[in-house]
Amino acid sequence: MSGFKYEAIDSEGRSRSGVIEADTPRQVRSNLREQGLIAVRVEALSEKSVSGGRRWWLRRGLPLSELSLLTRQMATLLNAGLPIDQTLNALIEQSESQHLRQILAGVRSEVLAGHALARALSKYPSVFPELYQTLVQSGEQSGQLSKVLLRLADYMEDRHALRQKVALAFIYPAMVTLVAVAVVIGLLTYVVPQVVNVFQNTHQQLPLLTRALMGLSSFLRLTWIFWLAAIAGGVWWARRVLKRDPVRYRFHLWLLGLPLIGRLIRGINTARLASTLAILVGSGVPLLTALQAGAGVLGNLPMRRALEETVRMVREGGSFSRSLAHGKMFPPVMIHLIASGEASGTLDQMLERIAVQQSQEMQSRVATLTGLLEPLLILLMGGVVLVIVLAILLPIFEMNQLVH
Repeated sequence: MSGFKYEAIDSEGRSRSGVIEADTPRQVRSNLREQGLIAVRVEALSEKSVSGGRRWWLRRGLPLSELSLLTRQMATLLNAGLPIDQTLNALIEQSESQHLRQILAGVRSEVLAGHALARALSKYPSVFPELYQTLVQSGEQSGQLSKVLLRLADYMEDRHALRQKVALAFIYPAMVTLVAVAVVIGLLTYVVPQVVNVFQNTHQQLPLLTRALMGLSSFLRLTWIFWLAAIAGGVWWARRVLKRDPVRYRFHLWLLGLPLIGRLIRGINTARLASTLAILVGSGVPLLTALQAGAGVLGNLPMRRALEETVRMVREGGSFSRSLAHGKMFPPVMIHLIASGEASGTLDQMLERIAVQQSQEMQSRVATLTGLLEPLLILLMGGVVLVIVLAILLPIFEMNQLVH
């Protein structure tokens, strides 16, 4: 049986669409007629339909949380003794997302055609990345597919939780910054001119701070459109330039050299790499294959280049720990734990320990960084507002002195 996408009309004239399993399009139309539907269009879910330009929306990926849930459900059903085709069929019926149902129907069609699950998943690389396919293949070869999928679901849930913790930690400083910038711009472009105009009518000499603030306010009101254009152009130019590998490499290398941000970036990438290698090596994937797949999870280009050099040295017969230490991009504690794991034959356990240790250290650094940013932002905002208030109050003080 294959998967077919259909569009039909019911007895009340309403349009219906969905995915159905059948052997031929004719059988699909027959099944729809039995359900009281008149088929308008029936198309097979094939690799061509997914990769074609008209089916670009089928190439959309899945959120990490949704993919981890799908993986856990698949592992649970396989662990209960269901074959792969029935497992996929149950997942199709369970899913409420039309996009996911079509993808799963396509995977089920490939499996029913005699292909392995890993090869069927490879037809949808935007949904199931290379790491996912490699682990599924190792699970099929070892006969432990359900256990491997459970570990993969745990890995994706941990990675999603880590990403959320980092994002949530920076939400408050980002909100404070946006509010502070909006308040200062509002004060300079609207409040200050309204208040200072009152003093200008007195024809007295205004204090230097007040005159400077008035000049800045006038400058912003006259040139704000140019500033917006410059910011938008700068963002566009930076994104375009950073697509070049040499420029992006130097930029990422500069980020690694920053005091707090550099250690945070190194910790995030190290934790991501260690957890990826732990699940790959622990699932029986050869070390070279695991290292090649692990390079794809590193977002920092110098660290990725260092790992690619490590792959080359390991392929030539070098040990993993010494090859990884050669690039001097990864923390020394990671190198020592990997060397210990190689010597004792517990490399997957040591990699898991590295992932936990680096994750905890990274969360501590994030807490330290946000703890420093919050009071600094408040102090900066308070200082700017103080300057604006003084610029407004100084003429009032001078007028009081003249009256007395």
